[in-house]
Parts: sequence; structure tokens; C-alpha cells
Amino acid sequence: MNRVTETLFTPLAIENAPEASKPILEKVRIANGFIPNLMAVFANNPAVLKGYVALDSAFEGGSFRPRERQLILLAASVENKCHYCTAAHATILKNVLRTPAEIVSAARNNTTVPDGRLNALIALVKELVREGGYARAETIQDFIAAGYKKEQVMELLLGIALKTISNYLDHLSPAPLDQEFAAEDK
Repeated sequence: MNRVTETLFTPLAIENAPEASKPILEKVRIANGFIPNLMAVFANNPAVLKGYVALDSAFEGGSFRPRERQLILLAASVENKCHYCTAAHATILKNVLRTPAEIVSAARNNTTVPDGRLNALIALVKELVREGGYARAETIQDFIAAGYKKEQVMELLLGIALKTISNYLDHLSPAPLDQEFAAEDK
């Protein structure tokens, strides 16, 4: 399949975004200290931007810890082959959440994560993404045996849905990688 290499949508600044996107972009800027280029692309469609931010808020309000949430988002992005989101989540994991580099590297390179609990989490996320929502009973049991609750299997779907939206948007309209994420440009 031929990949899109041209930008379908231009990243928008607050000044030139649709009116309904402006307050959302301002909140993104305040929360992050800048507006990531992919969020600036989302601004082209206020309904999609609003939905994405709402889903992100729901995911953040769930039961996973911040490091686990970022690993879920990273694992889905790796499996979906999204260069932009992989770099962004690897940056957050390393620089904000102080996650050991070997954990981030293992998640990115499809090798065993040196933490059994996190390895079970990442394995289930990647299998769900790779298999279109299906997972082997063994993979789910490994997740539960690692200390997660069965209800959290459903919660993983929020993170996967979140990343499916942003990963696919970046596939359709590749956003320039922000300087803030450049160190993870691999």
C-alpha cells in the first residue's frame, strides 16, 4: 500500500483555527507548554478535536497509573506504526515520568520488558491492536495474573481507541515532529 507522504491538513495555530477549536487548543497549550503539531492538525475539525480530548480525559480518569497509561499509548502507537506518537509517548515516558530507558526501548522494539507486570500490559495492548480487538485467553490471563483486574481489559480499549484516532490521522496527514520530541526520533 502506498503511504500518504503529503500533508492533507495543515497544523493550525490558535489564531487561524476554527472558533470552536480555539479554546481547546488554548487548554492544550497551557497543559503542555506548547501545542503539539498533531493536536494542531486535529484543530482542523473541532468535533474531532473535542472528541479526542474528551476520550483522553476519560482515559486519564481511569484506573491505570500515569506510566501504565503512557505505555499503553506507546504500545498501540508502535503496533500501529505511528512515528509521531511513538516519539511523543517515548519522550513523556522518559522525560516526564522518568521511566527507565530499557523499559521504553523494549516497548518500542518488541522485546521483553524487564518488568513482568508492565510486560503483560504491553503484550495485551499490542495483541489487541495487531489482531483487531481479539486476544488469546492466555494473554488475558497473563495480564490478570500480573495483578491487573479483568475490568481493566475494557479500559485498555479507551487507550487503544485514543491512539487509533491519532495514529490514523498521522498516517493520513503526517504532522511534523515537534522539537520537544526530536530526541526520540528513531
